[in-house]
Amino acid sequence: MYLRTLLMLVVIGALAAFTAVNWNAFVTPTTLSVVLASVEAPLGLILLGIVALLCVLFLLYLFYLQSSVLFENRRHARELQAQRELAEQAEASRFSQLRLFLESELGKLADKTEESRRGVIERLDRLDGEIRAAVEQSSNTLAAYIGEIDDRIARAKSQAAAGKPV
Repeated sequence: MYLRTLLMLVVIGALAAFTAVNWNAFVTPTTLSVVLASVEAPLGLILLGIVALLCVLFLLYLFYLQSSVLFENRRHARELQAQRELAEQAEASRFSQLRLFLESELGKLADKTEESRRGVIERLDRLDGEIRAAVEQSSNTLAAYIGEIDDRIARAKSQAAAGKPV
């Protein structure tokens, strides 16, 4: 941008220097034909005025282009911000859906874990009861065997005391 501005200033400076050096030629009146009539006027000043008018028109056009680009950039920035907000809302929505999904899956997992724990406890209780019954049955069988052995020993003693052979 500085190069273009510098170039414009150099061209305008050169035009001003050319005008200043040749001022007498610029203000010398000549006969000019304006299609329907002839007029006596300085041709250099008329051409200088046309150049000045073209410069003003160019600057107005430049201002128009710059302002339209600025307005377009602002419009794009607003649209971009709106799209960014939409994307953030969609992302937040996805996060909340993911959170709900994880909560439901963790709830299901906790239910299954609790159900498995109850099943294991029930099976352990059943096995405990079966083991207790087996131990009690073994204890009763052992007591019966011990009682029978005691009874045989007592009979053998009583027969030995009575003098009978065993």
